Amino acid sequence: MRTFFRAWLTGAAIGLLLTPAHASDREREARLVEEIEANIFDGEVIQLDTGGTTFAAVEMAPDQDARGAVILLHGRGFHADWPENIGPLRVTLAESGWHTLSLQLPVLEKSAKYFDYLPILPDAIPRIDAAVSHLKNQGINKVVLLAHSCGAHMAMLWLEQSNGNGIDAFIGIGMGATDYQQPMRHPFPFASLSIPVLDLYGERDFPAVHRLAPERLSLIEKAANSYSQQIVVPEADHYFKGSTDVLGEHVKAWLETLP
Repeated sequence: MRTFFRAWLTGAAIGLLLTPAHASDREREARLVEEIEANIFDGEVIQLDTGGTTFAAVEMAPDQDARGAVILLHGRGFHADWPENIGPLRVTLAESGWHTLSLQLPVLEKSAKYFDYLPILPDAIPRIDAAVSHLKNQGINKVVLLAHSCGAHMAMLWLEQSNGNGIDAFIGIGMGATDYQQPMRHPFPFASLSIPVLDLYGERDFPAVHRLAPERLSLIEKAANSYSQQIVVPEADHYFKGSTDVLGEHVKAWLETLP
């Protein structure tokens, strides 16, 4: 936590500290969970405990013995069964033999930007810890963490603190997305990771995602894991609208390469 604040306590971030502290919008989070419960077709909504605070997740077990598990983190302000991205992806992976656990992440009001989210990014860390423990307690030893957009910002904080201990691979989708004149305030942690990393983004992704792609690749290559890859998906935008099937195929194909 201290490391995080030291990293972004410069420039415009100082201005954030001059305004009232941000806290996640638990009422909006509850409404999003109600939306999931009203519309879910595959899997079930469960509650996980971070050690005093509970949060929702959508869990789906495959029909056969699980090949492992994938923890999924949605993008900014959305929910754990987001129909344009995380929802179809979690179902696709479960149908191909992976136990999936999609976490409801902390949210703010709809208009909140990247800088608004900075103070609450660390709130996701105990949620990821709880998810990993939940899966390990079921005897699932192979665990992959997958995160999209703002979920990737949260995942990268967890990776920095944990060094990837507890998971076997990381998949980042649309990493580096922020808002206009709000550059990233925390570095990519990939050079220090021993686990495989898949950096996946769309050909029509946000400019920041493309601009930071060479940096991400350089850091991934420094880690020298032969299973790591960077993949650009043709025609796909940041949200993979109309391309969720292609997104699922790329993720499944890469998972197949892992030992």
